[in-house]
Amino acid sequence: MVWRRVCTAFLGVALLTASACSSDEAKSAPTTKAAPAVSTTTARLVDGDSGFATSHGLRIHYEVHGKGAPLVLVHGWGASIWTNWDVTGWLDALKPLRTVIAIDIRGHGDSDKPHDGKLYGYAPMSDDVIAVMDHLGVAKADFVGYSLGAFVGAHLLGHEPDRFTSFALIGIGDEDKASLALAPRIAAALRAPAVKDVTDSEAAMYRTLVDADPRTDREALALAALEMWPQGYPIKVGGPGLADTKVPVLILNGADDPYAKTDDAFAAAIPGSRLVEIPGADHLGIFTHPQFRKTVIDFLSRNGH
Repeated sequence: MVWRRVCTAFLGVALLTASACSSDEAKSAPTTKAAPAVSTTTARLVDGDSGFATSHGLRIHYEVHGKGAPLVLVHGWGASIWTNWDVTGWLDALKPLRTVIAIDIRGHGDSDKPHDGKLYGYAPMSDDVIAVMDHLGVAKADFVGYSLGAFVGAHLLGHEPDRFTSFALIGIGDEDKASLALAPRIAAALRAPAVKDVTDSEAAMYRTLVDADPRTDREALALAALEMWPQGYPIKVGGPGLADTKVPVLILNGADDPYAKTDDAFAAAIPGSRLVEIPGADHLGIFTHPQFRKTVIDFLSRNGH
């Protein structure tokens, strides 16, 4: 279930990206940015800045937008800062309210994309977030994560609670084994010579969407999918620390999201968490639903810095 959910997240943002890119006002697709071999200096929170932090020897790309209390954004599987937060209008909506620290998690966007499955997982991806915060001198921040980013948030909530003042976790439920076989199917599609060689129509769709970003490393995404699937669901990912949660937590899903039907179990594992399901929205449509952005911004206004 996890990988159908996180892959579907990319489908949603890819469709949004395609729609945006068809307009005259669309922002051009990013190209891979050059980076130093090692990032050693401490950056400042400067609107419009971007750079790289180092996490276990990997370069992790970040962007800083806006002014105010710090807010970390983490995207879904196969996506990036650009596809999840930029072309969807989220950066423009949030930067008047917060200093947004948007992160390309390892294997994605402009961050390093290692070809070693053991380097992928919720724990090392959480380390990527902490590395960026440390690099920027940020002691605490609010956190918003979507799909894969919400899983990373669940790990941080259970293991690094003192670094965050609130969590908004979007597109996330707990265990559902209906799509156990999807990860190897997607990995096989990503490893095919071309999309025309993929006979699995569902997997071919994801391959087509992944290929739309010129920065994509298909092998890195395949390894990430295969490695992270057995690592568990949000309650397991967060661990016993979830029961000690003392910060505000919003769990936000579309009521028609078939990949978050067990969100009530996840919410029950987090004391004081608030579960919101938006009528008429699914895992993809939640990004464009007008109530979605308002719910997150209202939550941050009430419970964040």
